[in-house]
Amino acid sequence: MKQIVKDYIYLLTGSVFVASAFSLFLLPNNLASGGVSGISIITYELFNISPGAFQLVSNVLLLLVGWMILGLGFGVKSLVGSIFLPGVILFYEAIDAGAAVNDTLLAAIFGGAGVGIGLGLIFRGRASTGGMDLLAQILHKFTHIPLYLCIAILDGAVVLVAAVTFSFTTGLYALIALFITIKMIDFVQLGFTQDKMAYVISEQRDVITRAVFDELDRGATEIQAIGAYSRLERPMLLVVVRQNEVSRLKEIIRRIDPDAFLIFSEAHEVMGQGFTSDKRYINVP
Repeated sequence: MKQIVKDYIYLLTGSVFVASAFSLFLLPNNLASGGVSGISIITYELFNISPGAFQLVSNVLLLLVGWMILGLGFGVKSLVGSIFLPGVILFYEAIDAGAAVNDTLLAAIFGGAGVGIGLGLIFRGRASTGGMDLLAQILHKFTHIPLYLCIAILDGAVVLVAAVTFSFTTGLYALIALFITIKMIDFVQLGFTQDKMAYVISEQRDVITRAVFDELDRGATEIQAIGAYSRLERPMLLVVVRQNEVSRLKEIIRRIDPDAFLIFSEAHEVMGQGFTSDKRYINVP
């Protein structure tokens, strides 16, 4: 029950973010950055159709089409999102909210960020608002084009039509908004932590492991690896550290084995002991 409530909080909060960013930044500046929302901006310009009403009807119809063609078991949350989000947009239309900014670049940046944050929250709530993703799945089913490419094709088509409808420059701003949206979804989904993963290959791995335990108070995991050229087995160490511990880990490895092979990569949303829960200590040999 607690998880269900949490999911709906994510869904409703995310929908408010998306609707607000759309109504206050994207719509007033004609930034049709893909999706059903982008189409609604174009139809509003061409036929003066309410964007909120267009999205409401489109989302519900697409849910029905998705159920009939794809046989997807859409949950109540998706239906709620498909209705609630356009409802918030209709509210903004009713109060004639207007533009938050009149600078197109600022609108693209903050509108894209707002939509990305909102969609990230909706996805964290294990829900969706239907829309263009369903069209992409239908296209994928009948053409066998990779799903990510189907989404890119459809969003790209919306931006292209927007560029013709409004102007080429406006289309470019819409692309900026779309790019920022994608990045913000990743940030919300994966977290804002700046932890790092270190992969270490060294003949002195036992000494390095003990130093990591004693000097960094971190754990390590051995991964079996084989050199592609030498065909020799060389266990590789995986160590996850905070960003402020990276320099200390480098110093430890350089001191013990200057010839060690070391790779750092990003680690998003690390969960477990020493990161999201307290460390627990056991005796190790």
